Amino acid sequence: MAQLHDLRLRLLVQQESEQIAKLQPTDLDLSVVQARCLCWLALLAEAHEDQANDAERRLDTEQAMGWFADSMRLRDVIQVVTSIEIPLPESTSGSDVDEGGEDQFSGDPPIVA
Repeated sequence: MAQLHDLRLRLLVQQESEQIAKLQPTDLDLSVVQARCLCWLALLAEAHEDQANDAERRLDTEQAMGWFADSMRLRDVIQVVTSIEIPLPESTSGSDVDEGGEDQFSGDPPIVA
C-alpha cells in the first residue's frame, strides 16, 4: 500500500511540474522550484520533529507519535521530490543543433536533480 501511495504522489508531482513547464516554459526554471520546495519541506520536517520531541518531553505520547508520523511523511515527500527528473528546456539555439540540423541531445534522458 505504501508503494502505491509513493507512486501516486510521484505521479501527481510530476504532472504538476509538467503543467508548470507548459504554462511558463521560458520564465520558469523547474530545478530552482524543486530546490526551493526541498528547502521548505526540510524545514517543515525539522519543525515537526521538534514538536514531536517537545511532546515527548511533556509525556504526551499520542501527540508525539502524531508529530513524528507527520515528519516521516514529509521525509517521504522529500525523497519523492528529490527523485523527480527535471527535463532540460528545449533550445532552438545553434549550440544544440549539429551541422545536419538535428538536435544532438534529443535522445538523452532528462537530468535527475
